[in-house]
Amino acid sequence: MIHRFDILTLFPEMFQSFLDEALIMRGQEKGLIEVHLHQIRDFASDRHRTVDDTAYGGGDGMVMKPEPLSRAIRAVQDMGEDAAPVTLLSPQGNLFRQEMAWDFSLRPRMILVCGRYAGIDERVRRYLVDEELSIGDYVLSGGELATMVVIEAVARLIPGMLGNEESARQDSFPARLEHPQYTRPADFEGHSVPEVLTSGDHARVHRWQRKESLRVTMLRRPDLLEKNPPDKEECEFLEEIRSDAKRDRGQG
Repeated sequence: MIHRFDILTLFPEMFQSFLDEALIMRGQEKGLIEVHLHQIRDFASDRHRTVDDTAYGGGDGMVMKPEPLSRAIRAVQDMGEDAAPVTLLSPQGNLFRQEMAWDFSLRPRMILVCGRYAGIDERVRRYLVDEELSIGDYVLSGGELATMVVIEAVARLIPGMLGNEESARQDSFPARLEHPQYTRPADFEGHSVPEVLTSGDHARVHRWQRKESLRVTMLRRPDLLEKNPPDKEECEFLEEIRSDAKRDRGQG
């Protein structure tokens, strides 16, 4: 099955380097995904290709007009064999999470609308948009970058995209953050790789990796421990980590 992404945007040129990126380009070459860009201005009816206007009631910024955007959504919906939910990238949307990426990867098609200016006319949002997504609590100039994030997260979960499906599966359930990673040289500017990683003792290495993964998670994302309570071995690791921290403070 080919997975199709239809992107409605005022700035299709922003996607060019993204589409040429290794993962997305490979997916298209292998016939796993299709990405179609649609310029919203092409659906404007006046000679200036106007897509925005001032807001009723006043306020800062311009608002995307309902006529061009509604025509674009309906026309693009008719271009595919499968009907698809219309997704608006918007600060008001639900926070995009990995679980959503998994759900989206099962869809044969996604229609993604990139918002711009102060937003889109409420009538389009209410009657033509099926869902809204946000990638975080910060302000961007438009939905283009957020759309790229969604496509990247979804595409890598499509079978065949990575070549190593187990890798995608492991990356997709971050109950714990990744343990520290090292590569050659063994000594860099006087800083050495932990001895355990060069010991050749696979059991010790595995134990170190689990413990360090837990340490990083506890320090940076303790909420993950609340959502995914530690098992018996991890509880033992947590005790060791706390003891290590007390000992280090005592030495300080």
